[in-house]
Amino acid sequence: MKLKELREKINKIDNELLKLYNKRLEYVLKVGELKHTTNSPIYRPEREKEILDRLKKLNKEMGGKLTDRAIDALFLEMFSVARNYELAEKIAFLGPEASFTHQAAEQKFGALGNYLPIQTIKGVFREVSNGNTKYGVVPIENSAKGIVSDTISCLSDFDVKIVAEVVLDVHHVLASVNSDIKAIKRIYSKDIAFGQCKNFLEDFKLDEIEQIPVESTAKAAQMAKEDKESAAICAEVAAKMYNLPILFRNIEDNENNKTRFFIISDFENEPSGNDKTTILAKLPNRPGALVDFLLDFKAAQIDLTKIKSHIVGGVSVFFLEFSGHKKDEHIAKILEKHKESIKFLGSYVKEANDV
Repeated sequence: MKLKELREKINKIDNELLKLYNKRLEYVLKVGELKHTTNSPIYRPEREKEILDRLKKLNKEMGGKLTDRAIDALFLEMFSVARNYELAEKIAFLGPEASFTHQAAEQKFGALGNYLPIQTIKGVFREVSNGNTKYGVVPIENSAKGIVSDTISCLSDFDVKIVAEVVLDVHHVLASVNSDIKAIKRIYSKDIAFGQCKNFLEDFKLDEIEQIPVESTAKAAQMAKEDKESAAICAEVAAKMYNLPILFRNIEDNENNKTRFFIISDFENEPSGNDKTTILAKLPNRPGALVDFLLDFKAAQIDLTKIKSHIVGGVSVFFLEFSGHKKDEHIAKILEKHKESIKFLGSYVKEANDV
C-alpha cells in the first residue's frame, strides 16, 4: 500500500474520531446539566479511574497496541476538555507558571485548565477554602527533602479535603539560546537545583562559572532567554514556555527524584476499589497513647503506609496514611472510635507509584 493510500485511511479514521468526540461531548454536557441541578462536583477521580481501568482491560482483550500509559495520556486529556465544557472551574496552584506544581496540575487537569498561580501554599488553601477556586494543587512530599511542613499546617488549619494525589518525576534540563556550552558565563536557577545537579555541573566544568539563584526555575528560564551568555537549570515545561532551546535533559544527580502533590477541594470521593486515606491525629498527652492508637490499626488489619510526626501551632500531630477508603467497614470503625483525636483529610484514588 502506497503512502498516499495510507494517509487517506488515517484521514478517514480521524474524521470518524472527530464525529465520535463531538458525540461524546453531547452526552458529557447532559451529565453536566444533571450535576448542576444537584450541585455535584464536575471532577470525579474515582469515575475517571473506573473508565480508564475498563478501557485498559478491553485494550488487552482485543490485543490493542496502546500501552496503559498511552491510554492515560489520551483519555485524561479528553476528560479535561470535557470538564472545561461542563464548567471551566478555577485551579489554584503553588506558582509561578511552569513550576513543577503547575506541571502536576496539568497532569490531572490537562492543558486547557483554568489555572491560577498563587505564591504561597497558604494562599492556595485560602482560595479553595473561600470558594474562589474549586481546586488547589500543592506539594506534600519530596523523595529527597521529605514532607512539606507548610502543607501539613494548612491541612490542619483549613477545612478542605484531599481529592487526589499526583506523583511527578522531577527532572531538570540545561537550556540556553547559546548552543556553545563553553560560551556560557552564568547559570540561573533556584538555589536547591544547583545542588541537585552538582555532578553534571562538575563534569562540564560549569561549577566554575557564576551561579545566580532566583526565586524559581521558571524565572531562571525567562532570564536565560534574555541573556545570550547564560543558561538555566529548569523544568522542561519552563524551557518550552519561554522557547528556550534545551541543550541537555535529565541532568539531576538523583534519577529517582519524585515529588508528590495533593489536589484539594470541597467534596469527598466515593470508593474506587483502590484508595488511600490520609488523616491527622492529635493524641492525648500520656505515655503509650501512640502505641495504643497504632495497635487499634493493627487489630483492624489496616495497612499503614506512612506516619510522620509534626509540630503544628506548638502542638505535636501525626500525619498518617493507609490503604482503603473511609467507607470501608473496618476503617469506618477506627475513625469512629478515635473521632475526638482524628481530623479526616480525604480518601482518594491511590497513585500507582509513590514517593
